[in-house]
Amino acid sequence: MKIRSITYFCDPSQAPDGGCIQRGGECTAAMRQACQDAGYEVQTTRLATTPFPRLLRGDTVAEAVELAQRLEQAARAAGFDYLALGPALPDDLAAYALIPDMLAATENVFASGMMTSTAKEISLPAVRACADVIRRLAPLDENGFANLYFAALANVPPGAPFFPAAYHAGDTPAFALALEAADLAVEAFAAADDLSAARERLRVAVEEHAQALRRVAGVLRGRFDEVAFLGLDFSLAPFPEEARSLGMAFEHLGVPAVGLHGSLAAAALIAETLDRAEFPHVGFSGLMLPVLEDATLAARAAEGTLTVKDLLLFSAVCGTGLDTVPLPGDASVEQLTAVLLDLAVLAARLDKPLTARLMPILGKEAGDPTDFDFPYFANSRVMALDADALTGALAGTETIAIAPRGELLDGLSPQG
Repeated sequence: MKIRSITYFCDPSQAPDGGCIQRGGECTAAMRQACQDAGYEVQTTRLATTPFPRLLRGDTVAEAVELAQRLEQAARAAGFDYLALGPALPDDLAAYALIPDMLAATENVFASGMMTSTAKEISLPAVRACADVIRRLAPLDENGFANLYFAALANVPPGAPFFPAAYHAGDTPAFALALEAADLAVEAFAAADDLSAARERLRVAVEEHAQALRRVAGVLRGRFDEVAFLGLDFSLAPFPEEARSLGMAFEHLGVPAVGLHGSLAAAALIAETLDRAEFPHVGFSGLMLPVLEDATLAARAAEGTLTVKDLLLFSAVCGTGLDTVPLPGDASVEQLTAVLLDLAVLAARLDKPLTARLMPILGKEAGDPTDFDFPYFANSRVMALDADALTGALAGTETIAIAPRGELLDGLSPQG
């Protein structure tokens, strides 16, 4: 298991001189050393701010680009590897259109767009605005890499340490750990004779690492008492090799190939095990299935066993949603909107956080092989989208409430 990121959260507007960012750099540097001393490899340190529209004085492209470049420079000077500027929000639709220019003008900056309101309503204009951002980012890099820096969010609270979803609530500075821990599931399931043993081995492994990391964080809090520790995101993030593949963990449980029947059961079992484990949960703390970052998922997508709709189905019982999904280069705003709307409805109806990081790849059609030369990606094939666009009311401009089922039923009397 590795630590994907030590993510620090702060509001730059509370210290315009950059003091909070500098202090965050000191905190994460100390945490990095403490984790390494405890035997954990730390891959990156990252800074997440309050939603960027709240940091802008106006809504021009020039102002947005200046903000992104200034904060990137401050984050780099403080020792951070990456910066997340938080989401555009449905109450300011003009902000979504600024994102492509902000990302094009920077190197290590992430951003996002929220599709749901603070009241957990789905904004159809915000869903389409996120689709438009994805479409505009696609031509900026022939491999689709510009869309690695953007995610559409639904029902995602502040404090999640994985990028691009990370953003700060705007109060006390804080930090959290994002963990690359798919290998824990692979190891637990490979040696288990039945589901009970598999679940117990994974729970124990997660709790042992969580206890060690909580001790490290506790020592750090003694030095940075003004910084809150939000917790651990055990989303079992994978890496593109079989020993660190969640897809391989599925198949160790007995699924013939990820995407075939039984995959949903495997996803639910893993996610439920994480819910049972005792640790300070933050962020998603579920099942992360990034197609291109997982050797087995990439292979099953290439074979046609795993589809975009399968990934949406798995999101109903676990996880973070759709991540690093290779799509046709000519995917339209309308096609992307339909996918994002399905994801937003899942998040609202199930009252859970979900994200989408979709990657249209220029010149590629559904079924074409990918040809990445990138150590963090496994090659696959471009996944298909439905050709037909939404029409009628679903293509409208409403903001609509989709309440969780239990919320509506709580007040009802049993009927005979």
